[in-house]
Amino acid sequence: MFTDTDFSGLWIPVVTPFHDGKVDTQAISVLVKRLHADGVKGIVVCGSTGEAAALERAEQFVVLATALEAAPGLPVLMGISGYHLPQTLAWVQKLAAYPLAGLLVPPPPYIRPSQAGLLQWFGAIADAAPAPVVIYDIPYRTGVHLERQTLLELAHHPRIQAIKDCGGDMAKTLAVIAQGKLQVLAGEDLLLFATVAQGGAGAIAASAHLVTARFVEIIRLLRTGDLLRARGLWAPLVPWIEAVFAEPNPAPIKAALAAQGLIHNELRAPMTVSSAEHAARMVLLLQQTG
Repeated sequence: MFTDTDFSGLWIPVVTPFHDGKVDTQAISVLVKRLHADGVKGIVVCGSTGEAAALERAEQFVVLATALEAAPGLPVLMGISGYHLPQTLAWVQKLAAYPLAGLLVPPPPYIRPSQAGLLQWFGAIADAAPAPVVIYDIPYRTGVHLERQTLLELAHHPRIQAIKDCGGDMAKTLAVIAQGKLQVLAGEDLLLFATVAQGGAGAIAASAHLVTARFVEIIRLLRTGDLLRARGLWAPLVPWIEAVFAEPNPAPIKAALAAQGLIHNELRAPMTVSSAEHAARMVLLLQQTG
């Protein structure tokens, strides 16, 4: 049965740990339990930070099932992607067997459809979705921009309930916030403060894998209007956030998690591990921030 989800607060797009080339389910479980204890609103599995493009379908099922089992009651968003609509709809139907909080859906990559094609794409997936759809607006990965009017029109679909905003257009962000139909989640970590302070619901932030409780508190303070205290917590995090994305995501955050003994420092080709120099910088920044 379809039910609405409250997407406010902090969500973590969880990395997919590997050990000797295989999905490390034990490490997934440890990460998810830790994030749950730190007060996150929910997690995202099989997103871009989770290296979903390098996972086979069977592995994606394993990641999803492991995360759901690790923290019962913690909402889980499942990332999906593709550009073959019938195959994507078939995948959506298979995911109906899982108690998902929602589906994180980007535009189809590479083919760069028109705005009419994007309306058709998201509408068809939302019609078939067993859980709410979160639009993933990320033009630098997909090659296509969701225009303001397109987003405002999609917001009228009852199963499209939120947006992960990586569009880089604050005017468009504010227009969606002002319309009031979609919960706006900052997807660019450095825009978390500005987005939530101006009425956004929360964030999906990879940099919050660590120092998690501080990110949770910042969003809480922003949503209650305590900007002064929120700024005091936010400013020291900015160098950390910049460092997380100074090399291709998720290499830096995996290096930092590995330094904490939480995962093995492995990525799947063509992704490569963070440089030794940057990994050392991540550890130093974490010490200074924490």
